[in-house]
Amino acid sequence: MATDGVKIIDGDTAHDVYWGIMDLYDSGADLETIFKKYPLSITESGDDFDDEIYITACGLAYWEIGQMTADKLTYIKSIIDKGACVSEWAEEDEKSGKARQKVLDKYFEKISNPNLKVRPRKKYRKITNLYFQPDDLLTFRLKDGSYCAVICALVSQHRGQCNYILVPTTYKSDKKPVVEDILNKEILGGTIFSSFSQEQAKAFQPDIERIWKFIGRTNVAFGVVQIAVTHQNFTELKDKFEKIGTLKIAESLKRPQSLGYESSFEGFENIFSDLDNHIRIFKQEKYPVKVLCDI
Repeated sequence: MATDGVKIIDGDTAHDVYWGIMDLYDSGADLETIFKKYPLSITESGDDFDDEIYITACGLAYWEIGQMTADKLTYIKSIIDKGACVSEWAEEDEKSGKARQKVLDKYFEKISNPNLKVRPRKKYRKITNLYFQPDDLLTFRLKDGSYCAVICALVSQHRGQCNYILVPTTYKSDKKPVVEDILNKEILGGTIFSSFSQEQAKAFQPDIERIWKFIGRTNVAFGVVQIAVTHQNFTELKDKFEKIGTLKIAESLKRPQSLGYESSFEGFENIFSDLDNHIRIFKQEKYPVKVLCDI
């Protein structure tokens, strides 16, 4: 099934559409650009279920930003009247089918009335006093005295939240590292099967040939293991980390293979005190720093 629940914004497709529209709106995009990017029309999939999810998500976003019209309402009603989602959920669970119908009835009643409180474009504050920068190489010390190292691959800021994206290395020693000590170590990551042609894969991920050459296969994409720490949480953690230089992972290889969040130093202790066990449990892989980084 193409969504996780019966709500209008409930699942990847609906979230991507709704927030895609809102992100454009908040960034200052004009309405023509938004309508072109997210047209109120059926998708190329030809699937009535997916069409309903997409159209209703669009409709909610357009209503909230004050862009609902009689024509849009008529079109949305024609999609809802097909009953695709209600029928599919009812086949699996009659209660879910009824719940979806109730949601749709309430939804259509809502968007049929004028929105008297149009959502304003939001301006999110951008953090400028960053603790660390992209490509900073950081070391930290565990309770047993061992030093470990991570690369701050990215600092992402989206809808007012700032995250430091840290990528683990396999360095662990009682010696405080310098950049040269990391060059012969590994970075955690993993490959993902890809059905793209080699040309398509290289267009999507220009540095992927490094991975292909290393593993001897070309039918994969690649991503690194990412640990995200919010700026707020790093306020408490920053004194545990020290910049020892810079080390740049090739830009297109910074894509996530997995992403987890840590809010306390205890989380780093749990991961790095027995990194091999962590790697085994989460089925991660090691890739040489010299393969992934621009050195």
